[in-house]
Amino acid sequence: MKTILLHIDSDHCMEARLQVAMDIARATGGHITCLQAVSYDVFAPGDFYGSAMAAAIPHIREAAEKLRAKIEADLANEDVSWEWRFFHGIAEHRLLEQSALHDIIIVGPHDVGEEGALGPSAMAGELALKAPTPVLVVPGDTKRLDVSAPVLIAWNGSSEVCVALRAAVPLLALSSQVYLACVTDNEEKTRFDFSASEGARYLSGHGIAAEISEIPRGEAKVADTLFSAAQLHDCGMMVMGAYGHSRLAEMLLGGVTRRILSDPQMPILLAH
Repeated sequence: MKTILLHIDSDHCMEARLQVAMDIARATGGHITCLQAVSYDVFAPGDFYGSAMAAAIPHIREAAEKLRAKIEADLANEDVSWEWRFFHGIAEHRLLEQSALHDIIIVGPHDVGEEGALGPSAMAGELALKAPTPVLVVPGDTKRLDVSAPVLIAWNGSSEVCVALRAAVPLLALSSQVYLACVTDNEEKTRFDFSASEGARYLSGHGIAAEISEIPRGEAKVADTLFSAAQLHDCGMMVMGAYGHSRLAEMLLGGVTRRILSDPQMPILLAH
């Protein structure tokens, strides 16, 4: 993945996704586009004359400039190619606009100003559903992305996971082992048409060997089962498809992706 679009914000996951962006750039000879978007749309009840907004703008601008200076100083000491793009407006909209000529978007697990929220990032969901490129969600405790580590693909046979599989090929080619994990439940009917063997055959055509792993559903949540399987195989990343309406109203595996994004335990690559 040669062109990496990185969301810049002052949340506590910023350092983690910056490190992951650099890991991918080094492994692929890629280029990082740091996108910083600042919105001055501050809503203050009763502030009919915009006095609260006017007072907030200098502080917002100063914080943005400090963050840029810090990250640019850090990047200046790294052996990666990068550039900085600053925009006014909602980050989600600017990332979507810039995504057409990028190979991957890297974001955190929380929306701007909503760290500690229990639900998944609405921005990550919107980008996964609308952007023409995959989205990599990086949790804050990620130290680095070992691109040679095994990767788990949460396979349910949907066209969406097929899209995610194809989008992930450049990273899967660097992995030491790819697992197509199917959480099976004999009581549920299969909704989609693509078997795990077809996914493995597609990867084989790209020179990537994949091992199919069928996991009985059991009593645990599907999300927990997938994380357990990924941890068992020492996976560094999980790949999933996403489908549904806006704001993550519906997602792959009947809400499994929604649950996984609420508490991601490793980087999660999504595509629609």
